[in-house]
Amino acid sequence: MQSLSFPASMTAKSSLIDPDGGELVELIVPESEIELKKKESEAMPRVKLTKIDLEWVHVISEGWASPLKGFMREDEYLQSLHFNSLRLKDGTLVNMSLPIVLAIDDGTKEQIGVSKNVALVSPQGDIIGSLRSVEIYKHNKEERIARTWGTTSPGLPYVDEHITPSGNWLIGGDLEVFQPVKYNDGLDHYRLSPKQLRKEFDNRQADAVFAFQLRNPVHNGHALLMNDTRKRLLEMGYKNPILLLHPLGGFTKADDVPLDVRMEQHSKVLEDGVLDPETTIVSIFPSPMHYAGPTEVQWHAKARINAGANFYIVGRDPAGMGHPTEKRDLYDPDHGKKVLSMAPGLEKLNILPFRVAAYDTVEKKMAFFDPTRAKEFLFISGTKMRTYARTGESPPDGFMCPSGWNVLVKYYESLQESDESSKKQTVVSA
Repeated sequence: MQSLSFPASMTAKSSLIDPDGGELVELIVPESEIELKKKESEAMPRVKLTKIDLEWVHVISEGWASPLKGFMREDEYLQSLHFNSLRLKDGTLVNMSLPIVLAIDDGTKEQIGVSKNVALVSPQGDIIGSLRSVEIYKHNKEERIARTWGTTSPGLPYVDEHITPSGNWLIGGDLEVFQPVKYNDGLDHYRLSPKQLRKEFDNRQADAVFAFQLRNPVHNGHALLMNDTRKRLLEMGYKNPILLLHPLGGFTKADDVPLDVRMEQHSKVLEDGVLDPETTIVSIFPSPMHYAGPTEVQWHAKARINAGANFYIVGRDPAGMGHPTEKRDLYDPDHGKKVLSMAPGLEKLNILPFRVAAYDTVEKKMAFFDPTRAKEFLFISGTKMRTYARTGESPPDGFMCPSGWNVLVKYYESLQESDESSKKQTVVSA
């Protein structure tokens, strides 16, 4: 965990920076046109979406990927894959480090034929929207994987789950969605669109917005960083900086803590006053997770521009993971923050790298690391934190608020109970 390092020359400037392309893309069909659009879609060839495809429909339709207006056509795909950016008609560059594409198989391609429009069908079988003026082109999976992850080693979670089993063709086009995407999982009220977030920032009279993404529970080290950021922004002259605590809510790998458990834990952190509810907005970022390191962290930062954030907090090894076949990190832990400071199209976003923080065994709390007292600090990784919770071992006092920790303990206890129940059923069946 790391604390923030602010450039000495940085001065206060207004929040709610313009979205990429100057205008926030929203692709929900107006209510007055829904019936006509639905009727038209009934006659179109159909493309069945996977769960992850639907998450990308959600992302595109709300404008997180502005100025993208649908799944990428080939020219957009090639720019994203090779340049990590898109060049707009006026010559400006916007960051777009991940290809946002829709794969189809040979049979679906044949059914589409020469049709210019296709209907999009949810995993449940409902037509939810359409792609218009479509373009179909070859899906070179090996090139896509190699350029996005820097490796084609087996065991990359997003690749195994979504790319390897997908079709050999990509279809791009202009997206129309009949209704906002909902998941009906009890968490939809947390899924605020960029437009809704901007409105909330205005309602709170924010003059700066700083975004913090995580896919782990919030411990007191995270809180120290976020609270320290707000303090520093106040010292810089801002009057009301607002924190966007923005956990990733799309696809994650199997051993990550599930979204519903994380959201319950986050709510306890606010209830206990570890973070101030008056200056914090908790919302779910609907993107799937790639674990693609410096390439993916650009996407995470870019999307928050469209929500109005003008500061983005980045730490060690963002969007990273262990190498799938070797005992080492897949990416250099420092490259994420270095890439963000240089990435084309992110110049208007203030990137906030931070220095190390850890558990101070003398003060018995999370604190900024003091190298002169190195032996008195304990580093508790996300893996170690999950191990504590899974084994029932308590972390050091001051590591996490007790009510938040209890949420994790109950989750891992439920997993053990489920495992024991499965074993008993297997024995009985045998």
